[in-house]
Amino acid sequence: MHAFAKTLLSLLLLATAAFVAGCSTETPKDSSIPWSRPANWENQVPGMGSGNMH
Repeated sequence: MHAFAKTLLSLLLLATAAFVAGCSTETPKDSSIPWSRPANWENQVPGMGSGNMH
């Protein structure tokens, strides 16, 4: 294979990889994870149940 053909093939593969990787189109509204509040199991002592910690 000639050097020009190898270079062309490499550029084509690189362009294909960049095209396939793309960008995410999700908006913050699409996320189902509530990052602004702790999970139900947080702030509890392991094995002590879900009693109040006050």
